Amino acid sequence: MEEQAVQTVKKRRKLPGWAKIVLTVVLTLLLSTGLWVLALGSGGLSMVETYLLARFAFVETNADLDTAVDSALGAFIPALGDRWSYYLTEEQYHQVMTDRANSYVGVGVTVLSNEREEGLLVQSVVADGPADQAGVVPGDVITAADGTSLAGDDREKGTELITGPAGTQVTLTLLRADGSTLDVTCTRATLHSPSASGKMLEGDIGYVYLANFHSGAADSFIREVDSLVSQGARGLIIDVRNDGGGYVDELTEILDYLLPKGPVFTMKPRWGFESVSQSDEDCVDLPMAVLVNASTYSAAELLAGQLRESVDAPIVGELTSGKGYAQVTFPLPNGGGVGLSTSAYCTGGGHSLIGEGLTPDVELELNEGAVLGGEGDNQLDAALALFDQ
Repeated sequence: MEEQAVQTVKKRRKLPGWAKIVLTVVLTLLLSTGLWVLALGSGGLSMVETYLLARFAFVETNADLDTAVDSALGAFIPALGDRWSYYLTEEQYHQVMTDRANSYVGVGVTVLSNEREEGLLVQSVVADGPADQAGVVPGDVITAADGTSLAGDDREKGTELITGPAGTQVTLTLLRADGSTLDVTCTRATLHSPSASGKMLEGDIGYVYLANFHSGAADSFIREVDSLVSQGARGLIIDVRNDGGGYVDELTEILDYLLPKGPVFTMKPRWGFESVSQSDEDCVDLPMAVLVNASTYSAAELLAGQLRESVDAPIVGELTSGKGYAQVTFPLPNGGGVGLSTSAYCTGGGHSLIGEGLTPDVELELNEGAVLGGEGDNQLDAALALFDQ
């Protein structure tokens, strides 16, 4: 009985070509009636019908339909006319979700590939990370990974050879500052990247760079500001240049922490009711300034705009991007994802940034060759000067 059932299934799978075409026609006729018409409309039905025809009627039975779907979706989303919506392939979706978790798999080193001909110069090492535990220190040069040279043009292979799945090992050959060499073995692990970093500037002005609003950003930011306040900061500069934004919850938590009682964020979804996030009375009672540029997007723009709206914090830098839509990334059955703008947002006072961005109170371009937050950063110098006026 079981064998007969299997044979029957096999016979059903071997449909003749004409039967496949008939089946396709029947399915497409069914799809073009009733609730499908109401739900999908003629355009949606046309997309479904085209896929079914390619699946069952197209002469090339080995056609790569997955690639065709990726190409179709990759063209469909931009055609909506919204520069903020996007389609992600399976690989891109996985990478985006990893980035938004502020985590990565590696050995915990930051390297420079153009400083030393012998290999990759270690700039920094994550505390208690795999490389740190193996004895790698800043100033070491990684000359090989698992015996493969990383000297000269081979330095471009460095990231590919050093990274890999969590739990696997890589042996790094190090050239030390004293000229000696040694091999160390690191076990790759999942590491977390803090969103914020801070330092005290001259005149006891605290400086915090906020890279993104992804998972854990609020905790990271609050930790840095609390540290600066405990050190006696008399003012605070918040740097959101090149900050691409992130999650609304992280933004509202930061605004609630920084600002006194009042509305701090307004969300206007397509479906549902308008909502206004409120800050409580607890706040950071310090004068503040914000640094922005053309690559300040989304939550980063809202942070700067709300600080100016709530406590008159001056904005320094360049006109921002003017993003005023929030996206939801929907996972798809093919492993990819679609990010669609589903809400408009604005400041607590109702000001939208769509298409206009933020015009700084002190508008100036960054010096060529300047390091953000470091040498030659004239925008930071301009923000710092505001606290002495």
